[in-house]
Amino acid sequence: MLLYMSNAIQESRSMSLHSVSVAGVVVREDGRVLVIKRADNGAWEAPGGVLELDERPEDGACREVLEETGITVEADRLTGVYKNMTRGVVALVFRCRPVGGVERTSSESVDVRWFTREDVVRHMVEAYAVRVLDALDAGGPQVRAHDGRRLLGADSSAA
Repeated sequence: MLLYMSNAIQESRSMSLHSVSVAGVVVREDGRVLVIKRADNGAWEAPGGVLELDERPEDGACREVLEETGITVEADRLTGVYKNMTRGVVALVFRCRPVGGVERTSSESVDVRWFTREDVVRHMVEAYAVRVLDALDAGGPQVRAHDGRRLLGADSSAA
């Protein structure tokens, strides 16, 4: 009986674990946004990655942008919280502004570009395009769920 309860508790804990990632939607004065073409899957996304245990979320977003693009940024505000329901990843997305650096690729990015809003809609998967579009809009932070490609539930009309 005790062994069964112990296994049930462990299973419950493992099912409730999440990974936290951060991303920066870097917006230039002309309204274009910085995006990368990921080396691992070829998808266009805002630069981002796993938040480290010892860093603040906005600092992590700035670090990830610099690592993946060569652009130094300052985080202005949180624009959304997004959960990939399939993978258990919660992403915190910040609108950022560029303050220095020169665009370059990295081991995680094979291309770095400044997209227009139309480019975002045309070239990015819905679940990731909506993060950029939410950051471009002036509204408060959004909370959305997706399956890695499409938004889920009432969120599906957002992009």
